[in-house]
Amino acid sequence: MSHQSLKLYINEETFTVVPEFYDPEVSREVIVINRSTGTLECTAEASTHATRENVWNIYGIMGFIKLLAGEYMIVITNRKRVGQIRGQDIYRITSFEIVPFVKDLSSLTPAQAADEQRYVDLLTDHLKINTFYMSYTYDLTQTIQRQAQFSKETMNQVPSQRADDRFFWNKFISTKLIDAAKTTENPSELYKYILPVMQGFVQVLPTKINKKQVLFALITRRSRYRPGTRYFSRGIDAKGHVSNFVETEQIVLYDGDKESTSDVVEGRIQLSYVQTRGSIPVYWSQIINSKYTPKLWVGDSRKSLEASRAHFDEQIAIYGPQLLVNLVNKKGYELPMSQAYARNVEQLNDGRLIYTHFDFHHECRKMRWDRISLLLDQLEPELVKQSYCFFDASNLKNPVLQKTQTSVVRTNCMDCLDRTNVVQSTLARHVLNQQLRDIKVLDVKEKIEEHEDFMVSFRNIWADNADAVSFTYSGTGALKTDYTRTGQRTKAGALQDFSNSATRYVKNNYLDGSRQDGFDLFLGNFSVKAAVAGKYVSPFHTEKALRVRVVPAILIFAFIMLLVNLIFPRFSGSNSTFMYLLVVSFWFSVLVSGVRYIVQNGSEFVQWPKLVPVGNDREQVAVENASIKKPVEEIPLKNLS
Repeated sequence: MSHQSLKLYINEETFTVVPEFYDPEVSREVIVINRSTGTLECTAEASTHATRENVWNIYGIMGFIKLLAGEYMIVITNRKRVGQIRGQDIYRITSFEIVPFVKDLSSLTPAQAADEQRYVDLLTDHLKINTFYMSYTYDLTQTIQRQAQFSKETMNQVPSQRADDRFFWNKFISTKLIDAAKTTENPSELYKYILPVMQGFVQVLPTKINKKQVLFALITRRSRYRPGTRYFSRGIDAKGHVSNFVETEQIVLYDGDKESTSDVVEGRIQLSYVQTRGSIPVYWSQIINSKYTPKLWVGDSRKSLEASRAHFDEQIAIYGPQLLVNLVNKKGYELPMSQAYARNVEQLNDGRLIYTHFDFHHECRKMRWDRISLLLDQLEPELVKQSYCFFDASNLKNPVLQKTQTSVVRTNCMDCLDRTNVVQSTLARHVLNQQLRDIKVLDVKEKIEEHEDFMVSFRNIWADNADAVSFTYSGTGALKTDYTRTGQRTKAGALQDFSNSATRYVKNNYLDGSRQDGFDLFLGNFSVKAAVAGKYVSPFHTEKALRVRVVPAILIFAFIMLLVNLIFPRFSGSNSTFMYLLVVSFWFSVLVSGVRYIVQNGSEFVQWPKLVPVGNDREQVAVENASIKKPVEEIPLKNLS
């Protein structure tokens, strides 16, 4: 297991990290880091270095990152327990500290010092905005089925050694510790300091159904490959990684009919059901331009086919056959995407890909959300074949994997957020009914929907999950969560969706550039360089045209003046109605002209990423193609298998 509580001793020369319950006669597991050279060693001689100039209580080392002034150590300073799974504590990380190796920035020029602060701010914002989870003993990155299939040797490893690389969110910044562990004489000591952190969502609910104690949990894992924000991370890359790829595992633990006086469930019976979501696996993008609906760009179909094949080969190797549920519209703006996806699947001609196109907005129009059952009916034969994970751990010496989930439903809409979460929660509830009947928590014909107390919690957990996934990608909570929370679409929910949509527009156009920079810096997609050929070039320095700097200021001033004149007519200083109307009309015309100018020249006013610019390493999407809407030939929209 990883170390759960540590002491960080800071002095002028070293950082010394000591386990809270450290015994030098038992192990050599103290980490000493030289602040000048950056060297890291595992030693038993803590007393030499651990002077009490500054002592912190920390709960783990997130990792190390190198910026202009040198290295920084990111440590976890607080945590909140969210529950237990199989008797093992799960925590949400609530606070961090970014600690510099150097004492001051005197070695940097003023420009470099300013950029150094921007890098630190990007890291700080990334850590604060996103939600991170960890466990010192339970492997949050692996599903119950994958864990049940591990060898005994693998299960005896610490979490960092067996973590799923896709969901090991701090893998890049843990490189210093990982490399040190590979070269040290006793790597097991250092591996205890490597703490895999998962970005996503975890909620654990001990509850009773029919007076039987069960534990319900939902774990959502976001992939660290092709990460980013809504409009700066779309589609697929050459390695087959798609944007916003998320694995969601619904867990039920049950101890049978044994008498229990507490709500602790050990997990003698462990049930799991896994679903995935991810961006449409072709080259495509939406180029932001200050308009509500960005311009759509669809890439070369041959390159998309190669990348898509790599994507599905990996997915099938991990999850088995793919039940592909496409929820995008069959008409209008989204039509090219539905055609491109269907064509790709048809050309792959792989019997392990079972494609279903369910036009969510058309089928559920006029708030007829009950029609999602039509999709469930289409998928039912495959869901029966798919089954779920049933792991019987009643006999600890000889646990039995009685059932395995043999395929996975991979759902997508345009963003893989709102429509996707509604469908995933519906499928999860459907499978939950079958699971609870199989372990006799429910009778053969009984439905979980009849247990309203549990259903309130179930709906809220899935809605909270929707919000967590959405916040990271789009900057706001999910849409349509009123249906997920209540089982009904409401006018209040529609109004909330309007508010979230407006907020998304502002954030996606004018704030997400820096959020994308935070992803690229933290996950190692951008390497900080002090100088190139002896000359420092700031990635943040971009010279904007005078009109781009001036027009927004004029627009704000015109809006304020118009508002003031409307509220306080005498402010205009005019004694006649005609002159007053002339003044109001003037400021209104300035406002309209400014808005029109920004809309016509939208791409100049939005906030673009600075570290990995669009059109450079973001595959196939170039700003010069922003005006191109590449046609996609018509093909039949049918189920493919």
